[in-house]
Amino acid sequence: MAQARKRGGIFASFGFQVLAGMTLGLALGLLARHLGVEAGQPGHGLSEALRMAGSIFVQLLRVLVPPLVFTAIVASIANLRQLQNAAALVWRTLFWFALTALIAVSIGILLGLVLKPGLNTTVAAAAAGAPHTSGSWLDFLTGLVPSNILGIAASTTLSDGAAKTSLSFNVLQIVVISLVMGVAALKSGAAAEPFLAFNASALAIVRKVLWWVIRLTPIGTIGLFGNAVGHYGWDALAQLGAFALAVYVGLALVMFVVYPALLAANGLNPLKFFAGAWPAIQLGFVSRSSIGTLPVTQTVAESALGVPRSYAAFAVPLGATTKMDGCAAIYPAVAAIFVAQFYNVPLALSDYFLIVFVSVIGSAATAGLTGAVVMLTLTLSTLGLPLEGVGLLLAIDPILDMGRTATNVAGQALVPTLVAKQQGILDLEVYNAASGDLPAEPDQTTQQAA
Repeated sequence: MAQARKRGGIFASFGFQVLAGMTLGLALGLLARHLGVEAGQPGHGLSEALRMAGSIFVQLLRVLVPPLVFTAIVASIANLRQLQNAAALVWRTLFWFALTALIAVSIGILLGLVLKPGLNTTVAAAAAGAPHTSGSWLDFLTGLVPSNILGIAASTTLSDGAAKTSLSFNVLQIVVISLVMGVAALKSGAAAEPFLAFNASALAIVRKVLWWVIRLTPIGTIGLFGNAVGHYGWDALAQLGAFALAVYVGLALVMFVVYPALLAANGLNPLKFFAGAWPAIQLGFVSRSSIGTLPVTQTVAESALGVPRSYAAFAVPLGATTKMDGCAAIYPAVAAIFVAQFYNVPLALSDYFLIVFVSVIGSAATAGLTGAVVMLTLTLSTLGLPLEGVGLLLAIDPILDMGRTATNVAGQALVPTLVAKQQGILDLEVYNAASGDLPAEPDQTTQQAA
């Protein structure tokens, strides 16, 4: 990659290519919106092309998640014999998950009280509507136990009188399955050596395919960002400007104030962190999917931030399902206060403590599900606020989701970096060499110390 940059200059830089993709996507999205994106309108074909390009790219990333998580975790457990502090790594990871969520939700509550988004809105009450999905405190327990060895779930819906069955995977269940299989392989001794050797080969192949897909990020960015701009635009922000401002100010404070402060307090250069994690943060912003970004997040954590692969393989997938400072802390805090203010429901001090509790613990309770809406419904139902308030915010949810997901991804890379530094296993040479570009191909980083 270094030689490629010398030959092509800035144009060969992955970061530049992604930014160029966002710029082109913005232009094409605005063009499609101007021409009209509905069927029969001139911009419909362009809109569909953007949607398909983005959708295919995310599908390619998501299809790699199950094999990557399984093989990486099994391989990391096989290397646990080299890590004498494995238990400390787990507990420190969970501690930092909770601590950063606590800070984020506190910022969200403060902004909700200061900016009063529910009182400074022109959205009509008629926009209220109960959501189709909602969070439950039982979701964590039911989602933790695998329903099958592959961690796959099937759902059937009726559309136009016809039944449609779709398959999805539960990353948390895949993590559980991988941990059990890895421990069982260790306990099986010599009999498991062929399995571990096969797993190591499979991991190398998956990582190679992953690198090929990551190289398509600039093209995927054009489709994802262009589709978002073309379909959603910014019109709805006029009615919910105060709410959107509160959310984005909170996201900015967490990502660009809290995270750098934590890094500096641990002796790490914040600029190097953002340089290393930037490819994943960019992809999270345009894809609006922590799970879809997971392969890239894990890649940059290992190859650009210096987190040992044996630890990153556990911490990053777990973070992608339970570590969501944007979706599970800032957003539900601001949104809950918005709903309470809109419906003129007074909140007591105990209610604010409930918001904190739900945000810190509730992300695990909704780990088997997806979307900030699920987390918001869990918060509203716990506080006894009307779930119909969710409908008031759906018009600008895609716009907010870009910032929320970028913050989620940044936090999912931050915690493993901090824990690895505290435990003395962070490769500082790799961390300090972060350049903001795409990490090298897997065959150049396979020998990274575990």
